[in-house]
Amino acid sequence: MADKLDLREKGGLRGGEQQTSDRRLFMQLLAYGGVRDGGQLSRALEAAGFESVLYSDVNDPRGIGLLTWNEQPGFFVTKLREFLSASPFTELQFKPEFTMLGRTYALGHEPDLEDWLIHKSRRAVLNPESPWAVWYPLRRTGEFSTLPPEEQGPILAEHGRIGHAFGEAGYAQDVRLACFGLDQHDNDFVIGLIGSELFPVSACIQQMRKTRQTSRYIERMGPFFVGEVLWRSAL
Repeated sequence: MADKLDLREKGGLRGGEQQTSDRRLFMQLLAYGGVRDGGQLSRALEAAGFESVLYSDVNDPRGIGLLTWNEQPGFFVTKLREFLSASPFTELQFKPEFTMLGRTYALGHEPDLEDWLIHKSRRAVLNPESPWAVWYPLRRTGEFSTLPPEEQGPILAEHGRIGHAFGEAGYAQDVRLACFGLDQHDNDFVIGLIGSELFPVSACIQQMRKTRQTSRYIERMGPFFVGEVLWRSAL
């Protein structure tokens, strides 16, 4: 009999045992145009009772982005759908090309697995000192997936060092989500870069363009949603 597939997330050792978890956070970004009263949207979200972030779209003077999350993906087709099917969101123009959906995941070395999977991303997007965000999906080339682990490791490490440097300097925090099979364009990941100012976030993306991973093994990136927080739930 074949062994049962183990789909648990796996973190680093704790007390001599590898951490495992069946929990993960699903996060979704939806974008709309035709906004006349952002305050009305904010009040509706505050009354709704679920955590969310509402962004003003920098590249659309009447656009917004709505970020929500939940451990249960059914939330998006039940409570959230019911909310979005009523006023004031029904009067807006939905922009499906910016829809992004992903799930938190572990790499196998996280010292606090539950914090990484459930709390870290939430803290980043709800941080009151970080109003700017750039969200985008990406897809790696098939060639990268065929590389042996000893070749993938240095490529990922080079990319990761840039992210860590910007994070440690307080310029940008990243939200990394896997989205294999979860969006219409078959992307691999959704990335959110969150910061107190927009320029350092842009500079982080610029630096990452020079890495071997981005320059050689990324098939496509974007579209990019760039926003500043209009309203968000309390942390």
